[in-house]
Amino acid sequence: MLKKTKSTYDFAFSTCRNISCPDDDSAQRKVYSGHAPITSVLGLNDHENVREYLVEARGKQKHSPTLVHQAIRKTLKDHPEQFSVLNGGMVIVAHSAELDDKTKILHLNNPSIINGSQTQGELKRYVSEYGSDLDFTPNIKYEIIVTTDEDLIAEISIARNFQNDVRAISIAGRRGQLDQLEIEMQKHDSKIKLRKSETDLTQDDEFLDTEKLIQVIFALLPEEILAKLNIIDPSNKVFAYSQKTRCLKLYQKIVEDESPEIYNCCLQIAPHAWNLYKKWKSHPEFKGTRLRSITRDEGSIIDVPDGIVFPIIAAYSAFVRRTSNGWKIQQPKHLTDKELINSAAQAYMEIAGHNPQTMGKSKACYSSLYTITSIYAKLEKK
Repeated sequence: MLKKTKSTYDFAFSTCRNISCPDDDSAQRKVYSGHAPITSVLGLNDHENVREYLVEARGKQKHSPTLVHQAIRKTLKDHPEQFSVLNGGMVIVAHSAELDDKTKILHLNNPSIINGSQTQGELKRYVSEYGSDLDFTPNIKYEIIVTTDEDLIAEISIARNFQNDVRAISIAGRRGQLDQLEIEMQKHDSKIKLRKSETDLTQDDEFLDTEKLIQVIFALLPEEILAKLNIIDPSNKVFAYSQKTRCLKLYQKIVEDESPEIYNCCLQIAPHAWNLYKKWKSHPEFKGTRLRSITRDEGSIIDVPDGIVFPIIAAYSAFVRRTSNGWKIQQPKHLTDKELINSAAQAYMEIAGHNPQTMGKSKACYSSLYTITSIYAKLEKK
């Protein structure tokens, strides 16, 4: 079985072959493959994987078992002797490995599952349920990649998980593309932790909704910055509301392209964008507007739909300025929140037909609010 001694694990195997190719040898890495008793993988860490066991993500909220989970359970229960050929197996990375053929043990340094967390979760469940009553201990196929190249480990983890429909947030998080954004947010609130994986849950407020944050960043970006991203119509912010995945992929592209002007603008306006989002989601001056889609409780504003909030945030982009201290929002003193609310309510009723989703997807609604803020912005310059 698997035994932990500091950062070294003794991985007991049934069969093991060194299948390293010349490419591996030249890159100073090794690849081992074979079969091992399922008990050998139960204690493995999965810190390098793009996501953990989904049924018990972070042990807080249980997700319903998928068809994959159900299939693994059925095989283990009904045909455990077929598990080694029916299951896709497990991919493991380690920084170093020492093979002992006599004892049939691989001594692994700092190992981690990078593909197979769902299988491991189901195996733990199976062993926990049957325990000492197991009449037969199945084997599992494994592949162990030995390398100290952290960037390669990240890319292997992503590539080996594509067949399981890994969400873009997990890929961005695993590549470290959200780390600097988190640091920038923590400058304004040290308690903030960004969601960097689909298994990081936002319901209990431990993690901030990173995808939503990136959406509001794009809503607030000034046209001059959006134009540099080769967006066909930089004045049209509808995509910020309606295309969450596109926003995340655009942000990933900004990080990968290493464009300091665009990237710094995104980072520096991020806290402002999020504060605007939180402010307008429950702005008390929506009281009395009689907008039916707003959630109220004893007269208090509980939730304003995103379809109304996003055009308002986009209107603030008229006030985003590059200063000697970075990108800031410089809102004119004479523009009141009440005026913006009245304009938003008018667009909601006359353009969007009292439908917040229509408002969020209507360029005309964004334009009507931006026209007002741009007028104030021009007057402020004079």
